Amino acid sequence: MAGLLRAAATWGLFPWRGYCSRGTQGELSKGFVEALKAVVGSPHMSTAAADREQHGHDESMHRCQPPGAVVWPQNVEQVSRLAALCYSQGVPIIPFGTGTGLEGGVCAVQGGVCINLTHMDRILKLNPEDFSVVVEPGVTRKTLNTYLRDSGLWFPVDPGADASLCGMVATAASGTNAVRYGTMRDNVLNLEVVLPGGRLLHTAGPGRHFRKSAAGYNLTGLFVGSEGTLGLITAATLRLHPAPEATVAATCAFPSVQAAMDTTVHILQAAVPLARIEFLDEVMMDACNRHSRLTCSVAPTLFLEFHGSERALAEQIERAEEISQHNGASHFFWAKEAEERSRLWAARHNAWYATLALRPGCKGYSTDVCVPISRLPEILVQTKEDLKASGLTGTIVGHVGDGNFHCILLVDPEDADELRRVKAFGEHLGRRALALHGTCTGEHGIGLGKRQLLQEEVGAVGIEIMRQLKAMLDPRGLMNPGKVL
Repeated sequence: MAGLLRAAATWGLFPWRGYCSRGTQGELSKGFVEALKAVVGSPHMSTAAADREQHGHDESMHRCQPPGAVVWPQNVEQVSRLAALCYSQGVPIIPFGTGTGLEGGVCAVQGGVCINLTHMDRILKLNPEDFSVVVEPGVTRKTLNTYLRDSGLWFPVDPGADASLCGMVATAASGTNAVRYGTMRDNVLNLEVVLPGGRLLHTAGPGRHFRKSAAGYNLTGLFVGSEGTLGLITAATLRLHPAPEATVAATCAFPSVQAAMDTTVHILQAAVPLARIEFLDEVMMDACNRHSRLTCSVAPTLFLEFHGSERALAEQIERAEEISQHNGASHFFWAKEAEERSRLWAARHNAWYATLALRPGCKGYSTDVCVPISRLPEILVQTKEDLKASGLTGTIVGHVGDGNFHCILLVDPEDADELRRVKAFGEHLGRRALALHGTCTGEHGIGLGKRQLLQEEVGAVGIEIMRQLKAMLDPRGLMNPGKVL
């Protein structure tokens, strides 16, 4: 064991060493397991089947592929030692947060060690005058906003799930507030990253939290959306925003998908400063009514939210209602009290589970295309027609204020034909978005399932540059292998 740890400090001097015992492929040797225990302690390491299986899948339909072991480091020094140890022995490294991803990003396709970062859950430093905060990877979105409650600040990026903030960085997450406050790419100021061999990188320099910089390459941006393939994010410095003085939410129903999309485009063109504008088709609304006990009309519906002063909100609401009614909207419901708003947005955030409840026992698959706003009505109407023609059970929901929407399709994992049709639907929709100058993924990431679409999106030269960057930072290809590229 001592030899393994010594090798970890100077892995570059040694040839690759196999980490599998002569038994089952992916099984870690006894000596290597003991070396892991020496780093984190026996209570923070497991090779139990239940723990490994829990860490071998996310919320997606990708099959479980468990790691050989799971470790729970307590600090960045342990993460660095684990990375060096794994790299010295040729062992794949899979970072793990809360497991709420939708693209198979935590599947251990080559076995290896899953590094669960949830025990590193401190809020390290709040800089209220600078509107920034430093968090460890185990801090979740809700935990941070609870901590900020009395500061007059909040962190608005809201993907729905109570995801870990560094996991949100790794997938370039966004969500319902992106139309006003931006995505994770817009709200990360600095990152602390353990590189594959164990070196520690501060992407903007240690302790720095400036709002803008023209100093060299944007290393922070390189790791946002890297999906654990370039290093382990062990701290993030995030941009905070003033909490709004007043908030009002609303729902309104429309006679058609086209009318709802036209309203979205017209409201954005009128420069109404929306905080959120979400679309739910009639199937989704029916599912949400059942699952969350709402009483909304079963029709294509927009959920809206406005932030600002009382006077500004009155003007925003009047203009949005006027545009909506011009496009045939009805059944307006305004939610001004916090409890009413929370109930509406809880229903929206539980849309995934509401859809799964339509066919108990089935798995869900979510598409994630994003197109320029001007092409949104066209692609959504076409997609709705395609979904009806496909014979698949599914709902449509989206962050339409930034052109991003999801088809949540239900599939019996034992039905090969249905699996094939779901895959074909997702690929067809991805290519339709690319043809409209959009992207195959607005916020979920590439993971396992969109690697071919990524090649079509960025082209041969783009993929070549990405591969070169990956090879430079991870020459042995051990950081979350099989994802993105």
